[in-house]
Amino acid sequence: MARWLLVLLSVLFLLSGSSAHPHTRLATHSRPKLTVRSQTDKASSSPGNTTITDSDPASLVNVFIGTTNGGHVFPGATLPHGMVKVGLDTDSPGNQAGYDANPIFNAIGFSQLHDSGTGGDISLSNFKLWPLPECDSFASCNTSLFFRKTLRKVLPDGSPDDAGSPGYFATNLSTGVQVELTASRRTALHRYTFPPSSREPRIVVDITNDGMNSATEPVVNINTTTGRVTGGARFASSFGPGRYNVYTCVDFKGDGYDFEAPTEYGVWLGNTPVQNSTQVIQLYSGFLSEIGALLTFPPSPNPVHTTILARVGVSFISSDQACANAESEIPNFDFDETVTTARETWNELLSRIQVDTRGVDKEITELFYSSLYRTHISPADYTGENPNWSSTEPYYDSFYCNWDTYRTLYPLMSLHDPEVFARIVRGMINIQQHEGWLPECRGATLQQWIQGGSNGDPILGEFFVKFHEHASALNVSANDLYTALLADAEEQPPNWNLQGRQTTVWKQYNFIPSDVYDSGGTATKQVSRTLEYSFGDFSISQVAKILNNTDDVAKYQARAGNFINVWNEKVTLPGNSSIKGMMQPRFADGQWNYTDPRHCSVNDLLDSTCYLDVTNHDGFYESSPMVYSQYIPQDTAKLILLQGGNESFINRLNLIFDQNYFDVTDEPSQQIPFMYHYANRPGLSTQRSRMIIAESYNTSVSGLPGNDDSGAMASFAVFYLLGMYPLPATRQFLLASPYFPKVTFHNPLFNTTTTIIANNFTGNPQDGIGGTVFVKSVTVDGQSWHSNCYLDWDVFVKGSTVELELTSDINTTCGEGSDALPPSLSTGGYSGTI
Repeated sequence: MARWLLVLLSVLFLLSGSSAHPHTRLATHSRPKLTVRSQTDKASSSPGNTTITDSDPASLVNVFIGTTNGGHVFPGATLPHGMVKVGLDTDSPGNQAGYDANPIFNAIGFSQLHDSGTGGDISLSNFKLWPLPECDSFASCNTSLFFRKTLRKVLPDGSPDDAGSPGYFATNLSTGVQVELTASRRTALHRYTFPPSSREPRIVVDITNDGMNSATEPVVNINTTTGRVTGGARFASSFGPGRYNVYTCVDFKGDGYDFEAPTEYGVWLGNTPVQNSTQVIQLYSGFLSEIGALLTFPPSPNPVHTTILARVGVSFISSDQACANAESEIPNFDFDETVTTARETWNELLSRIQVDTRGVDKEITELFYSSLYRTHISPADYTGENPNWSSTEPYYDSFYCNWDTYRTLYPLMSLHDPEVFARIVRGMINIQQHEGWLPECRGATLQQWIQGGSNGDPILGEFFVKFHEHASALNVSANDLYTALLADAEEQPPNWNLQGRQTTVWKQYNFIPSDVYDSGGTATKQVSRTLEYSFGDFSISQVAKILNNTDDVAKYQARAGNFINVWNEKVTLPGNSSIKGMMQPRFADGQWNYTDPRHCSVNDLLDSTCYLDVTNHDGFYESSPMVYSQYIPQDTAKLILLQGGNESFINRLNLIFDQNYFDVTDEPSQQIPFMYHYANRPGLSTQRSRMIIAESYNTSVSGLPGNDDSGAMASFAVFYLLGMYPLPATRQFLLASPYFPKVTFHNPLFNTTTTIIANNFTGNPQDGIGGTVFVKSVTVDGQSWHSNCYLDWDVFVKGSTVELELTSDINTTCGEGSDALPPSLSTGGYSGTI
């Protein structure tokens, strides 16, 4: 022990304080034991039930979908886009969101900040709390993460005794402690119910153990009068080169009884608590021991159990601000009220999209609302918590990453949550004004590695195309938005691995060559970045059109066609010469490089991944040339022409599915099932999209095909279940049939409700094949609509009634008129006014 004290004193500055005896009063209530299952409450939606018109769609949310087997979903308590995401952390190797539903993994703490559905290293997971029901003495308590960890209780079916719903999470630990969690935007509230045997209940406050154990410069303070613990540290980014500061403020209160202060207190280093110490400042800057606070509380006079509330404020500014956040957001430690407020907030949001459940399996309804719920976990509202500059504008973080989410998440927000969408856009513009370029992949106030291109451009384009007439009312400056887009398009950043584009080379060659290197970033992903820059410029042209900047319309539409510069018509798929023409890398002198079209697919003989890797010089990111050769959202008509016409295009799509080039886990594949629309075969799109839902999504803890990618996979599933697919930065939604006989969308900005009715609805084939699910004809407000393949945004602005006549004939078409096919640039579809 003498040696331990010597080490301790060499790195700590300790101030002693005196113990205080708490005042208690008789408890007025007791907490029941948690006995619910690890899945959320499930409302019946069996055949014969009526349309969901009640105010509690949160009862249909299963927060545990995708919480194991690589889904990395956060199941804890949060508000829509809340900064605080309080939840259980486990010692699973796949605990990017802290939690793993597999009960073999130990619980190690209950931390306040998480991301959801990400890859990379484990992000956040800061400031773990941990209950200790009994120790032989204060000094003998296990405080370090390794020694304190324990398993959860397990139910008879083998699942952990966990429960959750929007705004609430609970678990039963094998130590007999019941833990319940809820949250406001920047504050968490924990409720720890100790077993009757616990006469000296204790709580550990862990300052240093984030998800990567990366803390440096930690500080801990204990107020002996109140038991308040304040502190903070500096931590590593999970997907980038930087480090961030974050702070906390923890207060305690008896639930049903009062105490003035803890009976024992002290800081701890590693697994050694030092009683009566009140402050620790770690003077070294290396990654050494864990540090935190330990407090003992008087037991409740209730003979059954003791329940202690812990209120945890968090701030990226200071501990003082963390305390102010907690005091303002949860002033009275009212756990039940906080849960109720959170649930009401979620219900108001989720109820904007209503579905008719008659003839629909309850699992489909649960999958729908659970997916819709997850689209509102990220990005997170850090407004007031930006340490980098002062601004009155909103500040959003956890863009992890735009490359994942721009395709489906923000178009879904357009349909039902435009006010928050506007706040996110304002925050993105404000970042550009202070950092020079729009954010791409951002976490914990830091820039992180760009995955593909600069995909903030289509997000701003999506907002302005849909809401330009309301931009002023939403406090979005059209001039500032356009300035931000032009900065991305025209100005090269010092490091385009972190923000912006490789614009100098882009403008010089009209593609990104394989052999041109500059100091701005790593020479990788040249082909996929060419395609993404092209779509980004298309998005800018859409905004320029609205602003009547005719020269810019022509300029950026021309650059939107630059994808043609990486199309090599001579390359064929090995083993199948009928698949001719492929996106390929190219040298600056115009000569072609070569990447095997099977590269980065399950058919790749080299098992390549195409991830962020400095040795990845094949030109593609996270997907194969076969997939990227299908991804030209702004001009699929041109792509069909390049591939030899409709029949060849359909054959290639079929081969992509039949030979497993389609990757449901990867965003560049997301539109592919709907691309039969452009070849006038929408029935094939409908069947392919339904097969994907049947094969890749379910409501189990492993019910996602891969990482949820900050809600990207969730929004993808929502659109498929709605029978639509969005075209970002346009006014079109590709149309199939919904999984429900009726769907309604309420848009609070327009104060309108749009209804889609599927006439002849007879249910959903479980395997996705066949059924009365193909769209034969469409009417809008009783009038025949010109296409069976897409709807215009005006339908959702006005609040229309859309009726689909369904048939079992898969050979339906888009219709007869010249505008029946979805628009493309080369066919003049985006040349007119918006």
